[in-house]
Parts: sequence; C-alpha cells; structure tokens
Amino acid sequence: MSNRHLARAIAMQSLYEWDFYGGSQDALAICDRNLEEWAPQLDEKEFARSIVQGVITQRDVIDAAITKFAPDWPLEKITTVDRNVLRIGTYELLFNFDIPSKVAINEAIELAKTFGGESSGKFVNGVLGAVYRDQASQGIVKESDKPKPSKVETDAAPAETASPS
Repeated sequence: MSNRHLARAIAMQSLYEWDFYGGSQDALAICDRNLEEWAPQLDEKEFARSIVQGVITQRDVIDAAITKFAPDWPLEKITTVDRNVLRIGTYELLFNFDIPSKVAINEAIELAKTFGGESSGKFVNGVLGAVYRDQASQGIVKESDKPKPSKVETDAAPAETASPS
C-alpha cells in the first residue's frame, strides 16, 4: 500500500469517527491519534491531516456537490463510509489541484471497495464521475489534469542556435 493511499485510508477512518459522533469531536485530534496508533512511521502524515482539515473546512460545498450528484440519496441516508469516501474524493476533485482527477477518483473507489459495501465502488465512481464532468463542463481544468508533453515532443523541439557574428 502506498504512503498516500494509507494516508487517505486513515483520513477516511478519522472522518468516519468524527461523523459517527455527529461532528462533536475534534477531527484533527482523531486523525492525529489514528496516525500515531496505526501509522507512526508514515511519511505522509501531513497529507492525511490536510485531507481531514480540507473536508471539514469545505464541508458545506462538498456536501452540496454530493447532494447535487446523488439526488436519489439524501446525505444522511448514504452510509457513513460511503459519505466520507465521497467527501474525500470530492474534496480532492474540487479543492486539491495537485492531485490529478483520475487519481482522486480511483483512490476513492479503492477506499469504497475496501471499507464499504458491495456496491460502494460503483456508487462512488458514479457520483465522483458526475462531479468531474460538471467541472469539465464549466471549463475548470486542473493543472495536474493537463497532458504532459512527451519526451519525444520535448526532444524534438528545435534548439536555439547563435547566429554567426
């Protein structure tokens, strides 16, 4: 398991616990406790914390997006695992421009498959795919989603030459 995948898993478990208690606990304190207990040597602790902090800070926008793209599922009826996996994926799609959208979606699907129910992966894929398509339709393209020039294109660029004097 990669460091960032583990960081996302701990962030999801921390948000799950925070959500389970109705938001009455300090989400970052929960995250710090989980990091120390389950991944004391993790290099990506700050990444996990940033996910938790970002989801908490942007929760209203995130929850509105989930509600918009899962209209048949009121937020409180979505399982706690799926709801928090969707929050992480939506946060990474809408607010973390360093994470490519495909990575955010794929990571959320993997979390849903690992921690959720039988159809969680498909549900998360459908909702996050709709969030992504909505962003694209608005012309919002993350820098991390733009195609990278291939090595061939870079090598094929003509070199500047000095003109003879």
